[in-house]
Amino acid sequence: MSHLRYLTAGESHGEALLGILEGVPAGLPLSERDLRAELKRRQGGYGRGGRQKIERDRAKILCGVRYGETLGSPIGLLLRNRDWKNWKTKMAREPRAERSAAVTVPRPGHVDYAGLIKYRRRDIRDLLERASARETAMRVALGTIARRLLEALGIRIGSHIVRIGAVEAPPLPAELAAGELNRRADRSPVRCLDPATSRAMVAAIDAARAARNSLGGIYEVAVDGLPAGLGSHVHWDRKLDGRLAQALMSIPATKAVEIGAGFAQAALLGSEVHDEFLPGAGRRPRRPTNRAGGLEAGITNGERLLVRGGMKPIATLMRPLRSVDLASGKPAAAFRERADVCAVPAAGVIAEAVVALVLADAVLEKFGGDSMAELGEAWQRHWDYWTGKKSALG
Repeated sequence: MSHLRYLTAGESHGEALLGILEGVPAGLPLSERDLRAELKRRQGGYGRGGRQKIERDRAKILCGVRYGETLGSPIGLLLRNRDWKNWKTKMAREPRAERSAAVTVPRPGHVDYAGLIKYRRRDIRDLLERASARETAMRVALGTIARRLLEALGIRIGSHIVRIGAVEAPPLPAELAAGELNRRADRSPVRCLDPATSRAMVAAIDAARAARNSLGGIYEVAVDGLPAGLGSHVHWDRKLDGRLAQALMSIPATKAVEIGAGFAQAALLGSEVHDEFLPGAGRRPRRPTNRAGGLEAGITNGERLLVRGGMKPIATLMRPLRSVDLASGKPAAAFRERADVCAVPAAGVIAEAVVALVLADAVLEKFGGDSMAELGEAWQRHWDYWTGKKSALG
């Protein structure tokens, strides 16, 4: 059972997005300003579409917070869609004699066809509105609350873009702390740390836009400050690597996830993969490498957590692919709607949020506490145990 549970509701062009987060201990400092900063980061990135010029995302805290601190009760958030005013007829909630024309030509790679069959609808808009990545704005807001909880314990999360299209960036410098990572990545229009690669990525996006096409890529999330011992090996659904992979795969258009060296390990010998132990300070050993990405057997091992997500190109193309009009059965060009050319930089920010939600849940699972004071006390006891004040063997 999750110790930190969340729900989101709302459609892309509906009146608002809603979010509920349950399980946050009492006494966590929180303000709408915290949420605003992360939502702004999500809206950035070179290659975004016209929607970002309309929206000015502001999440309103409706409940669960008083005088700038959480109460221990569920936290409710509201995020209004400014574009709603242009969609009131198409997205009307009450029955209408006159309805907008049904969307009946599915886009390859989107929810359109599979969702229409699953829910037995006649208008693809009934599916695409909820499947839209617009929903992730609320997940970023909720994830920011989880991030604040983790930061109170000294855990820092950052991300950067590894690849856009065929353009790949150099590896993340090991000495760059996760807390500094976002400050540097956010200076780039594509959130890439290397200036030359950043310029090449921008050029690739421009070329895709000129060709009326779209581009995908790879984002990487780094987390510092995690102790050994979060997660578990005893059941499939308690393994932290599985929980993180599911969270990343839930981000729209993400089609691949790897942890640490990931897929590259499949071509190596065991002696080239596993991270050896060497004597360290006190009773805590050190690891000269981190190919495991901070996770072994579904449990954090105290090293930096490194996870990557591979995002496919967005399915809505300005030069549409071949499709079929499901109403007539005749060939047709796929449905078109306003969309980004490339949303990989935003996907990295979204990934930070979902990783924060999973890790905060794992922290509460192990340490519990109805208040931040209780959580902090249990956290400190474990940290002292792990770092050598008591033997790891008892």
